[in-house]
Amino acid sequence: MDSTEQRPRAVARAASGLLATGLAVAVGHAMAGFVAPGSSPFLAVADSVVDRAPAAVREVTIDALGTADKPALMLGLAAILLITGVVAGLVERPRRPAGSAVLVVFGLVGMVAALARPSAGPLWAVPTLLGVVVAVVALRALIGTLFTAEAGSRPSAATSSEAGPPASTPPSAPTPQPGARLGDRPAPDRRRFLVLAGSAVAVIAAAGTTGIALTRRAADAVAERTGLRLPRVLARNAAAPVPPGVIPDAPGVTPFLTDNAEFYRIDTALRVPSLSTTEWRLRVHGMVEREIELDWQTLVDREARDRIVTLTCVSNEVGGDLVGTATWTGFPIADLLAEAGPLPEADMLLSTSVDGWTAGTPLEALTDGRDALLAVGMNGEPLPFEHGYPVRQVVPGLYGYVSATKWVVDWEVTRFDQASAYWTDRGWAERGPIRTASRIDRPAPLAELPPGPTVVAGTAWAQRRGIDRVEVRVDDGPWQDARLADEYTVDTWRMWSWVWDAEPGLHTLHVRATDSTGEVQPEERRDPVPSGATGWHNRTFRVVAA
Repeated sequence: MDSTEQRPRAVARAASGLLATGLAVAVGHAMAGFVAPGSSPFLAVADSVVDRAPAAVREVTIDALGTADKPALMLGLAAILLITGVVAGLVERPRRPAGSAVLVVFGLVGMVAALARPSAGPLWAVPTLLGVVVAVVALRALIGTLFTAEAGSRPSAATSSEAGPPASTPPSAPTPQPGARLGDRPAPDRRRFLVLAGSAVAVIAAAGTTGIALTRRAADAVAERTGLRLPRVLARNAAAPVPPGVIPDAPGVTPFLTDNAEFYRIDTALRVPSLSTTEWRLRVHGMVEREIELDWQTLVDREARDRIVTLTCVSNEVGGDLVGTATWTGFPIADLLAEAGPLPEADMLLSTSVDGWTAGTPLEALTDGRDALLAVGMNGEPLPFEHGYPVRQVVPGLYGYVSATKWVVDWEVTRFDQASAYWTDRGWAERGPIRTASRIDRPAPLAELPPGPTVVAGTAWAQRRGIDRVEVRVDDGPWQDARLADEYTVDTWRMWSWVWDAEPGLHTLHVRATDSTGEVQPEERRDPVPSGATGWHNRTFRVVAA
């Protein structure tokens, strides 16, 4: 067969592998709707990649892609699946099921990933197992149609050597098989292949529809949130108004309050949980005098309060934007813990989200009078799903990986020497206090500026301590004090500005902050791992004479 004749069969074999792989993913995902969303083979593998990625890889990814890291991961895994499907189809043969073996290997990976999830049980292997079985059966059937005529196209050795026709009878031409082509290698049974391929597409579509139907509660949760009203906050529990002096009078500065759509999101959830208020429960147990369980109504019947708090991600690089300030509506965590009565020897609260993620928070940080909240609202509206709807934690002064559990459903009062959390198991520091940091926000990096007075502005933060001083330096010149905006509270960032008499040339500006304890932000740059980044932020500008 020449190359022109071979190409359609190679394309058909590749298409067979792609269809089989699609069936494995679709059937597995649909079956996961009956078992648990996290048992979907595709999502389980993606979750495992996030869980097992080295800290350095995680930081590089977040630094390069920011909040696009999860879509990039999903696209990467999809590309791997496409390649796997093509390879499986090309190497599969009726008598040599190499492609089926490829699918089985990937199925084993999916099952191991699903069973390794924090809340997994034995049934979590079922979606992947069923998907692989369906995929192997489909691949064998599809490939069988492409080779079905080949076996009957050539006479057997026994026939040709032992049972030739009588001498008086002329040899007859071979009878063509249905769908076959006379010659060296006959054509595949195209009609049967198209029927099977169409059936596979139909099953994939049906499985996708089933998966959507089984996850319809996500739409129900969206509708619920749309109509949800936050608990009323009495005047004595309202956050103090933001005075005008908190925001510097300079165009283009960072807003003091961060819009919900602009607020950073860094977590391990590849799919945002769709937990409704009717499903939500919080169990408080462990080293307590009495176990308690809260439901939504029991929670919102309490006195709510509003507090403005700045949150910071430990993955934030020097000068990064993984920091934001919002008005949070919620209930004091200290009051809820007091009802359970932590035992004197307890020193940690292990909180767990609905998807199994955990954080270990120092118990002292939840009971020392700071505004640690079990939050239900953000900037005057119910929490966005991406930020923990219906309930999350907000703890000033601690990086989010040890405190800011979203979709929280479980509190275990325990000890640091008896339990550990998700990121501390992966080499991050145990307690996570936020480091003093400052950032230049304007002008933009590498901007071309006119000579003369130029406003430089930015933000600084040191939650629980507050910022007392910000200094700016041009090139290797002396440090000069920036003008600080008024401080709202020690739990929020503080804005600063400085007027620079810019001279023509290429210049680099540095900034550093001093907190209320007198500690000056260190010059040495250090990566976020294991306890937060340090170092002076700088930006380079070119001043161009007119």
